[in-house]
Amino acid sequence: MLELVRAFNTPGSPPLYAVSTGHNWGLGSREPVHGGAVRVELHGLDRIRRIDTDRGWAVVEAGVTQRQLAARLADTGRMLNVTASSGHTSVLGNALDRGVGLRRQRVHDLVGLEVVTPEATLARVGWWPGDEAAGAPNPHGLGPSLLHLYTQSDLGIAVAGVIRLPHRPEAQRVLRLTFPAENLRRAVDTFRRWQAQGLFQGVLKIYDTTSASSYGTRDTAGHLAHLSVGGTPAVADALTRIVTDEAEASGLFTAVHRSDRTPPADDDVVSRVIEAGHSGNTDHHEDMLRSAVGRDAPDVDSAGGGWIFFLPLVPYTGADVAAALRLLDDVHARTGIRPGATVNALDPDVVDLVVSLRFDRSSAERTAGAHRALDLLYEMFTAAGYLPYRLDIEHASWMDRLSDPVSLDLVRRIRTALDPNRVIAPGRYS
Repeated sequence: MLELVRAFNTPGSPPLYAVSTGHNWGLGSREPVHGGAVRVELHGLDRIRRIDTDRGWAVVEAGVTQRQLAARLADTGRMLNVTASSGHTSVLGNALDRGVGLRRQRVHDLVGLEVVTPEATLARVGWWPGDEAAGAPNPHGLGPSLLHLYTQSDLGIAVAGVIRLPHRPEAQRVLRLTFPAENLRRAVDTFRRWQAQGLFQGVLKIYDTTSASSYGTRDTAGHLAHLSVGGTPAVADALTRIVTDEAEASGLFTAVHRSDRTPPADDDVVSRVIEAGHSGNTDHHEDMLRSAVGRDAPDVDSAGGGWIFFLPLVPYTGADVAAALRLLDDVHARTGIRPGATVNALDPDVVDLVVSLRFDRSSAERTAGAHRALDLLYEMFTAAGYLPYRLDIEHASWMDRLSDPVSLDLVRRIRTALDPNRVIAPGRYS
């Protein structure tokens, strides 16, 4: 890699655009933002260099998949914070783009990076374990923190990283709650109270009917929520009882199921993926991918159905979530494309709203409609103050619209100083 970067570090050479496994579906996959770049595929960097399950970290290369790392952690006291996406996606690539796992945002798992700089040197930023004994991970280091210069960044090529591994709960279960659309506002406020008071762990997920159906769960009336409770067996039992009692007393929910007593039906793909995923298991993930696009991971881009994502952050209140979903109704009315919505409650204050657009790629009309719908999502959500935290390649120019101009100018001056020959291709966030 150093030799490659060094060879391109000359005026007039095309820039390098690096991808991990390339499975960044719905946001541009492996395609560069601008033409003329030479794509560098990192999927061959697939070694898990070290794992320390006592201290809770793994050193992985850019091509290591979440399926690969999750399998290595099976039957240990640690687990991977998996996303609900395919097991073939890159752990490091998703963390660098600030993706969301079932336990927390993936950026919080990232504590160190090994980066090839535009000058063809190898730098380690954040925390990195020594060859012998390793102390406690400290991603911030001493002095100015460099680690997050390289998340959503084109300042270098990240080839490896250190990933934190959560403790595996002694007892783990997932509660499934269904409720009608008219109860959305009050249900969200109820979930927020439970989350703020520690009645469940990890990321609460709520699927609307369109989203649940697109991912493989049929006959869902209203909304389907999943929340995880775990800990020692006594803690898991107590939390399950408290949440179940609260849910029944609220009168908001049409059904409350617990995974240890009522496993999901065979055709409830979403619930099987989420329940396994909360335990760090990716065994069912490919079923959800096939339901969404009709193909396995290697064939999604070449033969899969149309699939686009829009990813805004929304305040965690019933009023805001309901308002955001009404915007999706407006988009449907104007384009004929029905967006699906998944609410990911990251903490008691912030929701990551995953908006998905499925369409028939063989139809020029439906494809154009989906892209028009995406344009409307950017315009309408931004006007409402619900800003995206990840961009697709076609909306990279929105960095100028969404960023503080002084801060953006500072970032670009840093980029010019570090990469005067433009070795690294401009990305979605530059």
